Amino acid sequence: MSQEFDIEKIIQDLKKIMPFKDTTQESDIVLIIADQLFYAVVTDIARDDSRRDEWWHVTFQLLTIPPRQVIWTLREEQFTGQEIFTMGGEKRYIKAISWRPEDGTPAATEPAATAAKPGKSSRRRKSHLKVIK
Repeated sequence: MSQEFDIEKIIQDLKKIMPFKDTTQESDIVLIIADQLFYAVVTDIARDDSRRDEWWHVTFQLLTIPPRQVIWTLREEQFTGQEIFTMGGEKRYIKAISWRPEDGTPAATEPAATAAKPGKSSRRRKSHLKVIK
């Protein structure tokens, strides 16, 4: 007995735990939801001049095994996570993930200070790593 894929429920649950961005640009990492979840890197966004309306050729490097490149022609609302859309009768959703605090995500927590080793600079680098327990 197969369960129906409820993309709306998945998106609702992911929005509670994922640091999503409202925009999508070249070099962003996006989460793509189709018949499964996977990540991709946006490598190019170019205007489709053959259409009257605003459509874009969005090139993704899918972070799958094996990695592969795809180019989808999408409207901005589709590649920025503003709407669910279909391709070949299959629902899809794309949303960029924020990895930096300046994108609006909470700042990463820093570990407790440690004593500097002799002969080493006591200057600490700011860590962007988050401790997960």
